[in-house]
Amino acid sequence: MTKVRLIAPSGYPHDRDAMARGVARLRDAGCTLEGLEVLDRTELRYAGSDAERAADINALATCDVLPDIALAIRGGYGATRLLEHLHYDALRERLSGASSVLVGHSDFTALQLALYAKSGLCTFGGPMLGPDFGAEAPSGLTLPHFWSTVRSAQSQALWQSSGESDLDVQGPLWGGNLAVLCSLLGTPYFPRIDGGILFVEDVGEPPFRIERLLYQLHLSGVLGRQRALILGDFTDCRPSTYDNGYGLTEGFAQLRRVAGIPVLDGMPFGHAPNKFTLPFGAPARLRVTGGQAALSFHDYPHFS
Repeated sequence: MTKVRLIAPSGYPHDRDAMARGVARLRDAGCTLEGLEVLDRTELRYAGSDAERAADINALATCDVLPDIALAIRGGYGATRLLEHLHYDALRERLSGASSVLVGHSDFTALQLALYAKSGLCTFGGPMLGPDFGAEAPSGLTLPHFWSTVRSAQSQALWQSSGESDLDVQGPLWGGNLAVLCSLLGTPYFPRIDGGILFVEDVGEPPFRIERLLYQLHLSGVLGRQRALILGDFTDCRPSTYDNGYGLTEGFAQLRRVAGIPVLDGMPFGHAPNKFTLPFGAPARLRVTGGQAALSFHDYPHFS
């Protein structure tokens, strides 16, 4: 049976029904669950104190038997407060070469950046307990792609894209939530990745803020060091009347003019029902032919 440990590094489980559905769906899939106590933790907007939430991650370095999956229950904000309290050397020693899959998205991006920068660990951007496993009507893409990816030595993501009609590049795959990425620029928890394939997404940010965040990656030199940028979902990122006709389309067009690297769009990933499971730090190849994008990746943690 697949062993799943729940972790709660960010917000508290405000949607209890979704959490219950997620637990039931995992059990129906043949999983055994531990860490259910995190579903009862609440401190202000967080799923427990900083110490409790950091302990969810640090416990992976000392547990007798590693879980197959360490699954974040939800995002929100809070993971950044944990970064100074994680035991990076112990986590690297315990998890390097192991088959355990650490997965989440949104605020989980902070942990992914830090674990890669400080421990060299490959984690996964992908579904979480409440919003994905606990969805009332589960996506026909999200969970099948998750299971097929974490149970295989290699996987791929296919989608229709615009921006590039002919492309073939290789490099480490990395990325996540755009605002979280930019919040860690200039800190020890932001990895130096050259020649990578960077993917980004966000939710609830006005288009001008999205452009400003992308400019931060551009002006800091991060974008220029990559082979390509992939735009995922930008959910509820609506312009205001003051924007006077400016929106995401115009912001992304400006990005393409200044980035100096290929920019693709349309990849299902982010705060939407459909999302691929993407291994942060894994070797990847991105090919585009006639608007069909194929992102393949390998050499990441997986279990049979």
